[in-house]
Amino acid sequence: MSNKNEDVARKRTYTLRARARRREEVHRRITEATVHLHGTVGPARTTVSEIAQRAGVRRATVYNHFPTDLELIDACSSHWFAQSPPPDPTPWAQIPDPVRRTEIAFTAMYEYYDRGRKMLEKVLRDATLVPALDEILQRKWSPMLEGIVGILAVGWNYSDVELRATLRVALDFFTWQALATSGLTNDKAAELVTTWIAAGRE
Repeated sequence: MSNKNEDVARKRTYTLRARARRREEVHRRITEATVHLHGTVGPARTTVSEIAQRAGVRRATVYNHFPTDLELIDACSSHWFAQSPPPDPTPWAQIPDPVRRTEIAFTAMYEYYDRGRKMLEKVLRDATLVPALDEILQRKWSPMLEGIVGILAVGWNYSDVELRATLRVALDFFTWQALATSGLTNDKAAELVTTWIAAGRE
């Protein structure tokens, strides 16, 4: 290849890389703008115009990067979860005593809800109003909670149906919110719900 052709190839490579970097930067700005709006006004009240304005792009650019609501909300949720990961439930499965396991798990989950309450409250509140959001929650949030229920349900000596129903209610974000607004600390709230669950086997 001649020097001229090599120069052309290098310039083309540089141009393509620069375009890719610019596209990634715009993609990130749109995603972060969406995360901010979802955490402040909520997904149901977030408009593409507001996202574009906050990201410093045109509405058409938002659609160019995210043609569907599902793609936009998926990117938004992935970004937020990467910054605010939920507790890893794996170590809980190694705790043989179901009472201790449950209290430790609920303390960790309630502390997580506390840290992420501004976003979680609005997202979970708006799920029934935004079909794409509901789908993403069914893909990501619900399986996580069901996995925790499965870990916590081991070792109790009473009806699996009743136990799992109680665990699901206790794991609900709005259950934590009701306990927190009643004046309970996360530790005390976790202790209380553990006594509810333990009472079922007596």
